[in-house]
Amino acid sequence: MLLAKTLKELGYEVREAANGREALEVIEAEKSTLTLVLADWNMPEIDGLDMLKRLRRNPALSSLKVVMVTTETEIDRIAEALEAGANEYVMKPFTPDILVEKLQIAGIHP
Repeated sequence: MLLAKTLKELGYEVREAANGREALEVIEAEKSTLTLVLADWNMPEIDGLDMLKRLRRNPALSSLKVVMVTTETEIDRIAEALEAGANEYVMKPFTPDILVEKLQIAGIHP
C-alpha cells in the first residue's frame, strides 16, 4: 500500500494485484496501457522472478519495464533478477527518493 501511495503521489496511475497470478492477469488485460511493472520477489502463487521470466518470454509483454522491489538483498539474487530481464532492482526498505532514482535509471518518468 505504501508503494502504491508513493507512486500515486508521483503522478503514476496504479493497478494492484494480490499475488503473481493476479498480476499476470492484470498485465495481460491492460497490456496496451501499461509501461511499468513493479514486482515483489516474494509474491504468493507466482513469485516475482517467475513472473518476470514469463513476461520476458511473451512477445506482447516483453518490452514492459520491470522493477523488482524486494527484501532479497544477496548479490546473487540481484544478479539473477537482472539477468532474467529486470530493468532495475529496489531493496526494501526504501525511501520515495530512492524509488524515483531507480525508476529514472530504468527510463521511467511519470
